[in-house]
Amino acid sequence: MNPTPPADGPAPELVDIACADGQRLRGHFIPAAGDCGGLPVLISPATGVKQHFYLRFARWLANQGHDVLVFDYRGIGLSLEGPLAQCQATLAEWGQVDQVAAIDWLLARSGAQSLVLVGHSAGGQMIGLLPNHRRIARLVGVAASTGWFKGMRRSFALKAHLGLRVLVPLGIRLKGYAPTAALGLGENLPAEVGRQWGEWCAAGGYATNAVRGRPEQDFHAQVTSHVTVLHAEDDDIATPATVADLLRTLPAVTSEVLQVEPRAHGLRGLGHLDWFRQSHQAVWPLMARAVRGEALVASGSAAALVR
Repeated sequence: MNPTPPADGPAPELVDIACADGQRLRGHFIPAAGDCGGLPVLISPATGVKQHFYLRFARWLANQGHDVLVFDYRGIGLSLEGPLAQCQATLAEWGQVDQVAAIDWLLARSGAQSLVLVGHSAGGQMIGLLPNHRRIARLVGVAASTGWFKGMRRSFALKAHLGLRVLVPLGIRLKGYAPTAALGLGENLPAEVGRQWGEWCAAGGYATNAVRGRPEQDFHAQVTSHVTVLHAEDDDIATPATVADLLRTLPAVTSEVLQVEPRAHGLRGLGHLDWFRQSHQAVWPLMARAVRGEALVASGSAAALVR
């Protein structure tokens, strides 16, 4: 069922995305309003966040002249088929198969040669798993990092470790899926997604853990897309240390990192999730500038690092 769209701009079109392994994903495509010549944009969600969370931002971005696609990974939202406890999806497949299929679908639909990937948290962490990474002109990682426990404040790291490494595995044994909703970690997840999430955050390097010992599937060192990372000063997960850990895995990219101070945009906070809420649309123009490839150093940030 299509959600109620925002009051202005093109209406989202519910679409099917076929993956190479036969899995069907469901997404929403919003065509660009007018002919502004902007690159198409794929919005890849954070772990445990349904595509509907991004639709207002997606429609706003379409009004800026971009074809936009947002989708659910296998095992979540509209892409969940059957009981969650029977879903065999893995976190690695979200990158290696699902993001790959979404990129191919959007490029075929728009007729473009390349696109911009707006990756929220996990959505911006897995570019090194994508064999078609060369079709990504720019990665805009919003609250994107490795989520490495050792890069977080100690008090929050202990809480994250308890949730992902103790309570989630226990819940999987009891229920057959990861009961992350009860822990305030978004939607419930397929069991293997929940397991890998905890393992990768504990190890550091995030998606590199999926391809350790499998160089033919590891594209981290080959990625040359420009990377812009936006993370909030009050984000407990995407910290300067965990963002640096992500960029460490992508040695060939050029990158720009901005730690955004919410008060500079008239906001009391941003945290890890609020970037895409309509109530926080004061930062949407900042994200749109990153999508267009504009430098952001002088845009009200608390700190900026360009390499």
